[in-house]
Amino acid sequence: MTPISLLDLSPVSVGSTPGQALNNSRELARHAEKLGYKRFWMAEHHNMPGIASAATAVALAHVAEGTKTIRLGSGGVMLPNHAPLMVAEAFGTLAALYPGRIDLGVGRAPGTDQITAHALRRNLNADIDAFPRDVIELMSYFRPAEPEQRVQAVPGAGLNVPVWILGSSLFGAQLAAMLGLPFGFASHFAAADLEGAVEIYRRRFEPSEHLDKPYVMLGVNVVAAETDEEAKFLQSTRLQSFVNLRTGRPGQIPAPVENYEETLDAVGQAVLRQSRFSSVVGSPKAVKAGLDEFIARTGADEIIATSMIYDFKKSLRSYEILADVAIAPAEASMA
Repeated sequence: MTPISLLDLSPVSVGSTPGQALNNSRELARHAEKLGYKRFWMAEHHNMPGIASAATAVALAHVAEGTKTIRLGSGGVMLPNHAPLMVAEAFGTLAALYPGRIDLGVGRAPGTDQITAHALRRNLNADIDAFPRDVIELMSYFRPAEPEQRVQAVPGAGLNVPVWILGSSLFGAQLAAMLGLPFGFASHFAAADLEGAVEIYRRRFEPSEHLDKPYVMLGVNVVAAETDEEAKFLQSTRLQSFVNLRTGRPGQIPAPVENYEETLDAVGQAVLRQSRFSSVVGSPKAVKAGLDEFIARTGADEIIATSMIYDFKKSLRSYEILADVAIAPAEASMA
């Protein structure tokens, strides 16, 4: 059975606060741990009122304190925003505190708009073409320190934190294949290049000290409820958030509305029409069928599910349903 993991953005719903969102993330991680999910990842985004996980390593520390066994990681850290040494120190610290549980997924996008990207980098000459060099430098800090090595990550050196390449285009697939690293593709919001990226990664993969064969994790939006109608209603929160973001109106996570797509103006309809998502939305039966079809079509080695549900209790229930149809059957067969 294909392992299932979770990607959480610490969504800040209308009427809530970032503090509450981060506490919800910790509770969700505890829930995911009990349900048998493999990983719980959080993502770096900036200047977005509806996402509280900007300081991703700090947020993961909060989650780690409340969990015991589930793997935790970044999905991802946007490496052009940071010096590789500082990322190595942050995730080295997490790995020192929670050994054997920390992953580090890195991407080359800024995770925000251009004005905020400039504020993040200040006077640095931000060159995203330096991303491959930065990844190699970052990984070097997790190896055991050499005699006379003048710059070390402390903590970090010798901890061998697993590094993943994350992407939404063919570039990440090529880099992950060249370096022999696991690859996560953001098909939950950029599915247009999904098949091409996976094919390139698998065909060009070069075995390494990190991985002997390709390993692909694919993002899927999952909204599960007792009925198809309820799931479609809950899904409207994510669609609203996406349209608001793409039309320059980012905000906190809105409440769901009935028949949202039918109420959109021409601009909003165009935004959704031109977007490609990998999504599974519906009742338990529909979610199982949709997920099985997606895995069979893509050959995903692992699925990382994400959702943007306004009501936190409904979000917990959605992940319970997903676990019931995608995790529990595998555990029962091994019993």
